[in-house]
Amino acid sequence: MAGDTFGRLFTVTTFGESHGPSMGCVVDGCPPGLALTEADIQSDLERRRPGRSRHVTQRKEPDQVKILSGVFEGVTTGTAIGLLVQNVDQRSRDYSKIKDTFRPGHADYTYQQKYGIRDYRGGGRASARETVMRVAAGAIARKYLAAQLGIRITGYLAQLGPYHLAPHDLELVNDNPFFCADPEKLDELEKFMDELREAGDSIGARINIIASGVPPGLGEPVFDKLEAAIAHALMSINAVKGVEFGDGFRCIEQRGSEHRDELTPDGFSKNSSGGTLGGISSGQDILVSMALKPTSSIQVPGKTVDRKGSATQIVTTGRHDPCVGLRATPIAEAMVALTLMDHYLRHRAQNADVTSATPAIGTKQGA
Repeated sequence: MAGDTFGRLFTVTTFGESHGPSMGCVVDGCPPGLALTEADIQSDLERRRPGRSRHVTQRKEPDQVKILSGVFEGVTTGTAIGLLVQNVDQRSRDYSKIKDTFRPGHADYTYQQKYGIRDYRGGGRASARETVMRVAAGAIARKYLAAQLGIRITGYLAQLGPYHLAPHDLELVNDNPFFCADPEKLDELEKFMDELREAGDSIGARINIIASGVPPGLGEPVFDKLEAAIAHALMSINAVKGVEFGDGFRCIEQRGSEHRDELTPDGFSKNSSGGTLGGISSGQDILVSMALKPTSSIQVPGKTVDRKGSATQIVTTGRHDPCVGLRATPIAEAMVALTLMDHYLRHRAQNADVTSATPAIGTKQGA
């Protein structure tokens, strides 16, 4: 299967299926000398782990990561880092009823048409279970970026169905099961999700990511624009259907005099561009948002066809996330970290000796 590797200089190759014995990845290109332990990775995996609240899948996976290679005496060696997470709570019998039918909105039909065979147990390779290794690899990139450049990557739930959520306090994001920074809305979200689960249905979500401390100069000006690479990374996450930067689609209604981020000696006046200009980081915060569709595996009956093309109905049982967006924040953060890491190493390789007479500026405080 092609397409299992992400990145150019900092690469991540993942393997494993939802109901296979384990999930794993190989991280290549990590510079030597980075202090790294399993605990550094485990903290991010814990944020993504299933079963943390009643509002997500109740599959009980400890997601304990094992470093197999690439680390010696507590630091990276510069060689390939092998990571492994065991699957311990598979219930493949839950999927026997859909063995010969296709869930509408899921990858069942397209996998069958592409490969002539599919792993129907939890979606196989198409399952969001695959993202556990993205988060593991992203933790390595996140630690390096923080140590070398002071980059901080923070995500939060910006919208859950009809509920628009403001980033009032980003310090609270990890203190609730929604990754929500709008504490006054938590009771409403709890009630909404309880009603949704009782109805056997699902809902979509929007996740916002802020990457601060990104230096100017990352990204390539044509095909490998930084925002194009980040969009590719986020669009590769299961259920993501839209990505936008800065003001995003709101720029359609803006005039140029309104949208442009004017420059002053004290910094950019604002950040409508989302932190890039011409595909290259400007030194401002990277502001990116992604939209996730409602989960396809639901208990509401729906029309479909079987493997012979005959009409039938389907109801998906088993353990599923009624909103995949509730666990998507650490996944999105990881993919942004992997992209920034890759582009930092690419920039360093070509432009390490470049100097500019123009000082770096950020966004003016309070703008």
